[in-house]
Amino acid sequence: MASVHESLYFNPMMTNGVVHANVFGIKDWVTPYKIAVLVLLNEMGRTGEGAVSLMERRRLNQLLLPLLQGPDITLSKLYKLIEESCPQLANSVQIRIKLMAEGELKDMEQFFDDLSDSFSGTEPEVHKTSVVGLFLRHMILAYSKLSFSQVFKLYTALQQYFQNGEKKTVEDADMELTSGEEGERKMEKEELDVSVREEEVSCSGPLSQKQAEYFLSQQASLLKNDETKALTPASLQKELNNLLKFNPDFAEAHYLSYLNNLRVQDVFSSTHSLLHYFDRLILTGAESKSNGEEGYGRSLRYAALNLAALHCRFGHYQQAELALQEAIRIAQESNDHVCLQHCLSWLYVLGQKRSDSYVLLEHSVKKAVHFGLPYLASLGIQSLVQQRAFAGKTANKLMDALKDSDLLHWKHSLSELIDISIAQKTAIWRLYGRSTMALQQAQMLLSMNSLESVSVGVQQNNTESFAVALCHLAELHAEQGCFAAASEVLKHLKERFPPNSQHAQLWMLCDQKIQFDRAMNDGKYHLADSLVTGITALNSIEGVYRKAVVLQAQNQMSEAHRLLQKLLLHCQKLKNTEMVISVLLSVAELYWRSSSPTIALPVLLQALALSKEYRLQYLASETVLNLAFAQLILGIPEQALSLLHMAIEPILADGAILDKGRAMFLVAKCQVASAASYDPLKKAEALEAAIENLNEAKNYFAKVDCKERIRDVVYFQARLYHTLGKTQERNRCAMLFRQLQQELPSHGVPLINHL
Repeated sequence: MASVHESLYFNPMMTNGVVHANVFGIKDWVTPYKIAVLVLLNEMGRTGEGAVSLMERRRLNQLLLPLLQGPDITLSKLYKLIEESCPQLANSVQIRIKLMAEGELKDMEQFFDDLSDSFSGTEPEVHKTSVVGLFLRHMILAYSKLSFSQVFKLYTALQQYFQNGEKKTVEDADMELTSGEEGERKMEKEELDVSVREEEVSCSGPLSQKQAEYFLSQQASLLKNDETKALTPASLQKELNNLLKFNPDFAEAHYLSYLNNLRVQDVFSSTHSLLHYFDRLILTGAESKSNGEEGYGRSLRYAALNLAALHCRFGHYQQAELALQEAIRIAQESNDHVCLQHCLSWLYVLGQKRSDSYVLLEHSVKKAVHFGLPYLASLGIQSLVQQRAFAGKTANKLMDALKDSDLLHWKHSLSELIDISIAQKTAIWRLYGRSTMALQQAQMLLSMNSLESVSVGVQQNNTESFAVALCHLAELHAEQGCFAAASEVLKHLKERFPPNSQHAQLWMLCDQKIQFDRAMNDGKYHLADSLVTGITALNSIEGVYRKAVVLQAQNQMSEAHRLLQKLLLHCQKLKNTEMVISVLLSVAELYWRSSSPTIALPVLLQALALSKEYRLQYLASETVLNLAFAQLILGIPEQALSLLHMAIEPILADGAILDKGRAMFLVAKCQVASAASYDPLKKAEALEAAIENLNEAKNYFAKVDCKERIRDVVYFQARLYHTLGKTQERNRCAMLFRQLQQELPSHGVPLINHL
């Protein structure tokens, strides 16, 4: 289940999507790219309304803001962007820049002199206070301040900029002419395009203040909402280093560097950048000027809080607790209730394994509501629901609590928390064994994300909740034998969350578990054993459990028993009830495979008591299935059949395909064992019914390609057909058994002696 406190990280850069830079020190200056943009603006003003259609003018207006705020791009790229919006204007801009670059210095001088005319007249082309007007005025002022030598250098740079753009345009035209002749040329063009895009992001000189603010705001937003569209960690760090080289005290660049280092789990660099951010924030004095002496203390306490969050993220709980104590001390001195509420939430995260942690959490929720902090209040409710789900509370009470938190989300438009709430519901339904409800909730989350991206225009489907929902979908499809669909979901996950992204571990573990289950079903234990290492690296408890399962399948019973006992003690200490029950079931299976079914009964009863106490319906049904099998081995098939009637309905409704097959196979075994005392006519009817159930079990096993169990089914069917005197059907089943027996030797394990 996803952690709901990942969103508590303090992000001072983001206020309504805008980065607030305190001190930058570098004002706007004229560059060849900005001259090209000025030419575009001038041509737009000179072109009459009839010459450009309404749709073209609308597209041009939408293009202007990123051109004015973004970093410098190549001339060929600029031409391409203008041509996509208005081809006629692109041609005019190209001719104008060509005349200026191939002419004389006085042409550029005359161009800047003519720019002032845009503000003249009773109805000027551009208003002085508009976005375009401010840009024009900044450029005119910056140009007027240049010395003659600087003007000459600017003109030389403009000529070089034009020549590079022309050269790139010619190369692109040549490639388009020859792209249809050879496939290799097409690949070369794509590689060249990629390299050009990287060059466009990279700047030869320092960015201006507005360009830097826009760049940081854009990248911070992408890292939060759609990490795949942000620059790669290496490229982004290179750009940030370039920014900091020209202005080491640019605090927000240090914070973005901190977020970037978190993507690659670099604890040293992320800590270094975070401390530098708060150091620079205090040194600039920006907060102190706006908030008095309070600004200095605010930076210190939030620095300690963020440091605690960072240590907690990397599992350094002792250091996190020390940093949190420091944050609480400073916040209490300053009487900052908002900071104290954040500290209280992190105190719960650090101490959530304690038995009294729910008291702390309830207090946190009440205080957050009192101080009007809906975000923290909702996160607290989500954590309470998660904790009570693990404590075995009924599903209806949990859903009522989530409904109350959903009201908060919709009231305050907390879209991120709506996603977390639905992902939480998906995980709760899976925990309780209701796969149909879990599937419905996961699909609801995916539909909501797709609708949001269309209406808002910002992709927000790369969050942790989206990754959790997709992982649940992949596992649910794999459980039903739809491996092709599960592979498609995993492929989509890999595209959405590349291996270097912060949520990639979710799909990595999901992928490894699905591959492990398929290898075990197929009897390829050596392949399953090789996957255990990868699972252990991502989840140590899951890895040890899977290792024990492989050892058990390979008949290394003593080694498997030793591992399971160690894992059982560890999980009981951590109060991981779900894994405790799974381990108990594996221990019971180990006992009866070792011909000790009587020892397995108390273990199974312990597992049943736990699953009933914590309302884990599906695990309870699986435990009853195992109890019925133990009773069958002990020679009381009638009692086993009555138990099966209790457990089989939830398994057939919400169970995995493999469990459905196991249940039907067990029903057939119990029917055959019960029919031993029947009269001949009734016995024949019972055996026919058992054969029907065996056919159903075989179909289930075939869906997950479980050849070992299919072998057992056809062996059993051959015996039954022989008893009924059906020679042809018996021979067909015997031939299938022989083929599977040669492919999958039984390793000396008695057939039909496992569930």
